[in-house]
Amino acid sequence: MDALRHIAAGLVLDLAAVCLLAFAIYYPRHRRRDLVPAYLALNTGLFTVVAALAAVGGRGAAGLGFGLFGVLSIVRLRSDAVQQEDVAYYFTTLVLGLVCALPDVTLPVKAGLSAVLLLVLWAADSQWLLARSRRAVVTLDRVHRDPLALRADLAGRLGEPLRWTVMEVDYVRDLMVVDVRYREPDPDEGVHFGAEVLTGLRVAPACEPV
Repeated sequence: MDALRHIAAGLVLDLAAVCLLAFAIYYPRHRRRDLVPAYLALNTGLFTVVAALAAVGGRGAAGLGFGLFGVLSIVRLRSDAVQQEDVAYYFTTLVLGLVCALPDVTLPVKAGLSAVLLLVLWAADSQWLLARSRRAVVTLDRVHRDPLALRADLAGRLGEPLRWTVMEVDYVRDLMVVDVRYREPDPDEGVHFGAEVLTGLRVAPACEPV
């Protein structure tokens, strides 16, 4: 009975933590409704498996352990639709489920560890941290052979280039595709871009939404 109460308390804490993560932190910032059920299902599913492992003990822990490994192996994190920010939330939901389901950890310790996880992710994904850093896949209407000319072109169209990679060069159509990390201009500096600057530029998001 004590073990059942311990599991129930951990489940309540886990559900509160993952709902706070999904509905108070992730969705208001990223608006990816399709990933919210994935986070909830992954978290609660992992909690259930770990709790079952703890309850079974040595009688079937090996089999359940292999089952847990198989479940985690089918989670696709390397996908064009999943960005690195989403991977961070995936990892946090996994760790929350593991921490809250551990049998030999007291409830205050679980609550403290969960709060640390949520606080770190909230701060790391906040709008104040590296707010002006951006990434874009840009199609230019000309081929630059000089890196300095390419940098100047990107700076005039987007902002200060921090790093870029030339993904494609097409001499027939006279265009090139560049994956660029850049810093947006500060609005307080009064930087404005005219319509003529944006001529011939097509910007595609780094990852298309599902």
